[in-house]
Amino acid sequence: MTTALPLEQLQSVRGGPLYVKLRKMIEDAVASGRLKHGDALPAERDIAEAADISRVTVRKAIDELVEEGLLVRRRGSGTFVVKPVPRMQQPLSQLTSFTEDMRRRGMVAGSRWLGRGLFYPTAEETMMLGLVGGARVARIDRLRTANDMPIALERTSLPDDLLPDPDRIEDSLYLCLLDAGIRPVRANQRISAVLLTDEETKLLGVPPGSAALSVQRIAYLETGRVMEMSRALYRSDAYDLVAELGIGSPMKPQD
Repeated sequence: MTTALPLEQLQSVRGGPLYVKLRKMIEDAVASGRLKHGDALPAERDIAEAADISRVTVRKAIDELVEEGLLVRRRGSGTFVVKPVPRMQQPLSQLTSFTEDMRRRGMVAGSRWLGRGLFYPTAEETMMLGLVGGARVARIDRLRTANDMPIALERTSLPDDLLPDPDRIEDSLYLCLLDAGIRPVRANQRISAVLLTDEETKLLGVPPGSAALSVQRIAYLETGRVMEMSRALYRSDAYDLVAELGIGSPMKPQD
């Protein structure tokens, strides 16, 4: 953190009160990339000692950056950088893949593979996917990115006869399945708010204790067979889920 914030040089910096100089030093570190989204600042006591200034001065500089939205305080965890990220809207009325979503926005979708292969199914996978006998499940875990920015954590499970070789997926699961003539026609989605685990926040590059949008999807083939079950955790600071609702018939007065 000394490299990111050369606090020992603060006294020699020209221009304004000490709290203004400290605020600008932090802003410059974020703008230059020395401090990144999710990075923790040193404790206010440590900043005060390193810069040879009072804790009141440190608190004033940080308070202003919190008000501006560049920093966030997490109770019991500390103060973190929350460099703004572009927000994206995902309509819930269309069944599309993450790759299609990003392409439509002019962004490049990417994946970091966290795991994939054929496994013995869990009880939930057996029930939801309608697996019988010795059938296994194709399971893929990915960190999804847009222009190299982490956006979502995604786990998808499919029957092994629909995806016998998970390693042949390149960028898009749906494009891989379409090459084999497999295409979902409808899906049910359940959305909820959840708190991310420490490991999940590290993967997504967000501060500890951050929330996410959990989207659980069950997709079906034209025959009615379940094609996939998935759960994605979307960064709540980057993603908005939007639903378009139709207006029903006016209610008739009761006799």
